[in-house]
Amino acid sequence: MDIKSAEFSLSAPMVSMCPNDTKPEYAFIGRSNVGKSSLINMLTNRRKLAKTSATPGKTLLINHFIINKEWYLVDLPGYGYAKRSKKEVAKLDQMIRGYILQREQMVNVFVLVDSRHEPQAIDLEFIDWLGQSGVPFAIVFTKTDKLSGGKASQNIANYKKKLQKTWEELPPMFLTSSESRQGRDELLDYIDSINQQLKG
Repeated sequence: MDIKSAEFSLSAPMVSMCPNDTKPEYAFIGRSNVGKSSLINMLTNRRKLAKTSATPGKTLLINHFIINKEWYLVDLPGYGYAKRSKKEVAKLDQMIRGYILQREQMVNVFVLVDSRHEPQAIDLEFIDWLGQSGVPFAIVFTKTDKLSGGKASQNIANYKKKLQKTWEELPPMFLTSSESRQGRDELLDYIDSINQQLKG
């Protein structure tokens, strides 16, 4: 897929205020500092589309970007916010879950996981929740360029082992690096294939 245009559309504090549009939406989510903004900028070829050092105000909203005037890339707030109050965490959690479960236009969630770390309980819990809720999703391993040798492969193999304990069939997985642009074509082709199916 060739990205001809990528523009910020709107930021919504709740699912009911998302764009009044029927175009398919692809949501990106992960723990804070997983490299989400960098990945979005790499995918869209726009260096500053998503703010990489986003102010807290920006990351507390559902951010829509219209791509090629055909589909939306949706930047969701991160989960596992250690430095927020319980009230704030509950509000964000409600907003994220509300969007994922209620937004009919949302066709796939990309869960970003930092390839540098061993499987984290918070990621596995979120992935299991998506599965239990019947939400289509894929796992995107980020920052693969930051590891030497086969460490990234080893961590990903560990993730697969963990998931196989509860999953009969593993979700699609992508290895990405915002620096080397690894995984860009594969991810965009995957989105394109879903868009084609929806048209068919």
